[in-house]
Amino acid sequence: MATSRQKADKQRAEEYLKKLEIVRKANDVNPFETKAEQKARIERAKVDVAYFVVSYLPHYATADCAPFHIDFATMVKEDPLFKGCAEWGRGLAKSVWCDVIIPLWLWVRGEEVFFCLMSDSKERAQELLADVQAELEGNPLLIHDFGAQKCEGDWEIGNFKTIDQRFIGMAFGIKKKVRGVRVKQRRPNLWVIDDLETPDTISNPKRMRKQSEQVERDIIPTMTGPIRRMLYANNKFARVMTQTMLQEKHPHWKVHQIKAYNKATHEPAWKSMYTKEYYIEQERDMGIVAAYAEYLHETKLEGTIFSEDQIQWANIPDFREFKMIIVHWDIAYTDNEKSDYNSVKAWGLHETDFWLVDCYVKQSKMKMAVQWMCDFKKRLPEGVNVIFQYESQFWNGEVQRAIEEVEYETGISLNLIKINTPHSNKTMRMITMQPYYQNSRIFYNDKLKSHSDTQVGIMQLCAVEEGNTEHDDSPDADQQAISKLELYCTPKRKEGKSWWKTGKMKRSIELP
Repeated sequence: MATSRQKADKQRAEEYLKKLEIVRKANDVNPFETKAEQKARIERAKVDVAYFVVSYLPHYATADCAPFHIDFATMVKEDPLFKGCAEWGRGLAKSVWCDVIIPLWLWVRGEEVFFCLMSDSKERAQELLADVQAELEGNPLLIHDFGAQKCEGDWEIGNFKTIDQRFIGMAFGIKKKVRGVRVKQRRPNLWVIDDLETPDTISNPKRMRKQSEQVERDIIPTMTGPIRRMLYANNKFARVMTQTMLQEKHPHWKVHQIKAYNKATHEPAWKSMYTKEYYIEQERDMGIVAAYAEYLHETKLEGTIFSEDQIQWANIPDFREFKMIIVHWDIAYTDNEKSDYNSVKAWGLHETDFWLVDCYVKQSKMKMAVQWMCDFKKRLPEGVNVIFQYESQFWNGEVQRAIEEVEYETGISLNLIKINTPHSNKTMRMITMQPYYQNSRIFYNDKLKSHSDTQVGIMQLCAVEEGNTEHDDSPDADQQAISKLELYCTPKRKEGKSWWKTGKMKRSIELP
């Protein structure tokens, strides 16, 4: 009866044969090609990585190479001591480039490549390394231009050498000892760390510190020659990871961070592969917090003052039951991904509780924020008390023009009120909301749970603390609205208690 290890080996072999089958059909060799044409292709492939991909790896070229792909490969090629991270958003082909394209391109350029690949387990590393191994064994055009590479007897999955030993590949799991790795006199000269983090490591800072130390003390010292490159392939889906610890300790290492799309416009970084609509759909399906973490490296914040656990989601009362609704607009003038947010927060007072009724939180043009306010007012039933306001310091001709244009187009008059904001510390003003959260007097409309603008607002709220450099337009708007609602709030009267009036004489007041 086969053991579990034998079954795993058999499965790995079957998967490798499938890869090999794909590679063998990847390209064709022109039997009528001249030696001059062949030489021209080889020479161009050595200097043009995009051409190399299209010519030799067309099965990976399902879309044109993005400029950031080429930039990263060029940086690696030009620096024999390169240390850095391909910190690209999910789906941007970081494993393909770091594990297959770049190692093969360096080899085609004439370098001797001793390639070691590490992942969270040896099995995963073997699976990743098998991609480049299959190319060396079965790619028809690579074989035609550079000769047969498979070395019988030295072609184990996860541990192989080409016939001339110009390319050596080894796979390691993070727990595998790597000290002293060598083949005869040869030492590794290219390490790639890929897909290292797991849910266990992310929740265990001690494990991550140990892994970062392993990279420093075990992996890097295995390389001793004039070429000592190390690539780390992973998106930054958590605030603290092994790679962020390494980046903090080694500021001279290159962090090539690419966001998959512009969150203000949804324009993709890899335009030939993805569309704006794809990322809009991903935000809707995954939720804004997960999408920002996976694609934009913007992760959920664990607040030191505010936390998501304090938010109470509930079915919102009828709008006519609110004493007052305040809609505060925190104005931003531009709409690029580095600009402030146009934040419009609608808060209502119900009895003595504050309710987030609806919101608009986007890096957008002012006109879109005004359109949202007009639409919000149009949706309110008759008889609702509502005030629209904004900070007077933001007022200028451009703001007035945006308001007038939208009011004219929609036929809605907002009657926006200018308010003066105290010049006290803004962070401390926002922190004044904390007692309301602690005392369960803050409620969020449960229909906003999957609303992307609401989730962005929560992320900004959780980031509020002294020294914070994150955007805070949304919690600032929250505080402005709630502070105005406080004027309409009267304490609950407790049954059975006498209220006293102090003057020349004291008497009991009968409460209705």
